[in-house]
Amino acid sequence: MIDLYTAATPNGHKVSIALEELQLPYTVHALSFDKQEQKTPAFLKINPNGRIPAIVDRNNGDFAVFESGAILLYLAELTGQLIPQDRNGRSTVMQWLMFQMGGVGPMQGQANVFFRYFPEKLQGAIDRYQNETRRLYQVLDTRLGEAEFLAGDYSIADIATYPWVRIHEWSGVSVEGLSKLQRWMAALDARPAVQRGLLVPVRESDGDKAVKTAQSMLTR
Repeated sequence: MIDLYTAATPNGHKVSIALEELQLPYTVHALSFDKQEQKTPAFLKINPNGRIPAIVDRNNGDFAVFESGAILLYLAELTGQLIPQDRNGRSTVMQWLMFQMGGVGPMQGQANVFFRYFPEKLQGAIDRYQNETRRLYQVLDTRLGEAEFLAGDYSIADIATYPWVRIHEWSGVSVEGLSKLQRWMAALDARPAVQRGLLVPVRESDGDKAVKTAQSMLTR
C-alpha cells in the first residue's frame, strides 16, 4: 500500500495519475496549504522540504520518497512499467522527465506566480516567464512531431509534463499553432487513468459525480 500526501496541484496530479496508470493501491492524505499542514513536524519527517507530493511505501519498510520526479521514477521501477528497460530507452525517458522538472515546471510555475498571484504587476517578469514557457512548449511540439509521446512510448515523462501543460491558460500561455502538442494533450485527456488521477484529492466543488468516482477508485 502507498500513502500519498498531496494537494490539487500539477505536481500532485503527476503522482496520482501514475498510481492510477499503474493500478497500485494507495491511500490519499490531502494536505491543506491554508493550514500549513505541509510544514508540520510529522510531514517534514517524510519530506524535509515541506512540499507536496510525497509517498510512503508501506510494503517497503515505510520508505518515504519526495520530489515528484523521484516519485515517478520510484513507482516506474517498482512495477517495471512506464519506463523502458533498455539503456537508451530509459535515458530518453529521463531526458524528457528532467526537461519537465528543470524547465516546464519552474518556468510555468513562475509564470503562474507573476501572472496570477504577485501583489504587483511586474510586466517584465510576466513576459519573461510566459515567453519562456511558450518556448518550452514549442520544444515539446517539435518533439511530438517526431513521436507519438515524448519518449516514443507513453511513459512517466508524459505523466510529468501533462499536468502542467493542461493548465496553460491559467499561466496566460497560449498553445495556438502547436498542433502536435494539442494532439498529445487530447490523447492524455482521453485516458481513463488520467481522468481519475486528476480527481485526487477530491474537493467538494468537484461535485457528487467526482466524489463518487474517487471514492470508488480509492476503495477498490
